[in-house]
Amino acid sequence: MRKQAIQAAAFEVATQVRAVEDQIEGAIAAIAELQGRMIHARSVAGVATATGHEALEEVADSIQALVRARGGMAKAHQVLKETQALVPGLRTTGYGDLGECPETTGTADLRVVA
Repeated sequence: MRKQAIQAAAFEVATQVRAVEDQIEGAIAAIAELQGRMIHARSVAGVATATGHEALEEVADSIQALVRARGGMAKAHQVLKETQALVPGLRTTGYGDLGECPETTGTADLRVVA
């Protein structure tokens, strides 16, 4: 019962982390689109580039902040993945063929024995 509760809670966290990552990327895309529309609108209106430049800078700053937030979420995701091995009920136990043998990282000492 406790193991299932731990796994359910971890699944909810994992699902939310993915959702937040997707939302941040969606916001970055939407702001980038806004930035393009602002530049296009200025061009269509035929006004000087200085017109609305301060607003364009603010939008650019917003994109940079979201890119930093995206990196923070990626780091949090990585830390949560590493932490998984420390939580009882979430540790990975392998049975059968679950991965590379030997693993692709590191070195393996394989010898032929006759």
